Amino acid sequence: MPEFAKLPVTVVTGFLGSGKTTLIQNLMRNTSGKRLAIIVNEFGDVGVDGDILKNCAIPNCPAENIVELANGCICCTVADDFILTIETLMGLNPQPDHILIETSGLALPKPLLKAFDWPDIRSRITVDGVIALADAEAVADGRFAANVTAVEAQRETYESIDHETPLSEVFEDQMACADLVLLTKPDLATPDDIAKSKAYILDVSGSPVPIIEVTEGDVNPFVVLGLEAAAEDSIAARKSHHDGLDEHDHEDFATLVIDLPELHDPDELVTTIKALAKNQNILRIKGFASVSDKPMRLLIQAVGTRVRHQYDRPWKPDELRQGRLVIIGEHDNFNTDKLKSVFRMNKKEAAE
Repeated sequence: MPEFAKLPVTVVTGFLGSGKTTLIQNLMRNTSGKRLAIIVNEFGDVGVDGDILKNCAIPNCPAENIVELANGCICCTVADDFILTIETLMGLNPQPDHILIETSGLALPKPLLKAFDWPDIRSRITVDGVIALADAEAVADGRFAANVTAVEAQRETYESIDHETPLSEVFEDQMACADLVLLTKPDLATPDDIAKSKAYILDVSGSPVPIIEVTEGDVNPFVVLGLEAAAEDSIAARKSHHDGLDEHDHEDFATLVIDLPELHDPDELVTTIKALAKNQNILRIKGFASVSDKPMRLLIQAVGTRVRHQYDRPWKPDELRQGRLVIIGEHDNFNTDKLKSVFRMNKKEAAE
């Protein structure tokens, strides 16, 4: 992959039992030479799909390339988990050629697309496509999932989602956000069921989305990977029953870049960053600093009140020993003047 190319990410969505994990297992076995990384998102404290996929690990998708986020919707925990996970996967050596994200069965894909607009990652990754899976027989019957009771039981365990939203609306949101729909288990459905389910999907999607019949996740990877949809650039065109609502809005961010004076005590900086995260709702701080009497550069990574710092490399002989921090927060709570004052800044800094 050229250094300037964005790393492609494919989002796989669909109800419990629609065949998401089976599809990803098949893609892992048939990578067409691509090195894959996988993020599995489940709401429960203990995930299952991640363990299943790790047991299928192969050289082009080793176990360390499979990450499970089992603490809730990744678009709601984007600062704590999603950004760090993406950065970790991008930092692997060798770097993956493609990342697959398996969402929770009850996840709305559009909010996840908004998460890709985060300043930390928007210039480095692109959503190659959203793949939605639908059970042919269930859709034809108006059930949307093979085992509705299991889906409802799953939903009851999730405190962070809207329990009043009909499953039909969740399904329609998944279809309307898709660049490609895989109609699964066609071997268990009649021709009339397949025709009925396709007609319904096309009706709710609002666009002539391609629909492919897939049995046991067996699909050519060239069909589902490499769509180059850049889905993060067409969010507005992907209709949702939840458009206009405030939840899941991750777009309104502010960024401040400041030059940092030489430090005498790194612990003071750590204390300052923790206080900012707590009192001004700063989401992310990263950068490096110069510490007096230290020959090495201090690397700083902070997510909320969790701050990591370590000496990463020596300062180069011809390098200016100048620290710099990038601060990311929400516009409504972002006080640029106060932030500059906290870091004792006297010069004008770049902000957006």
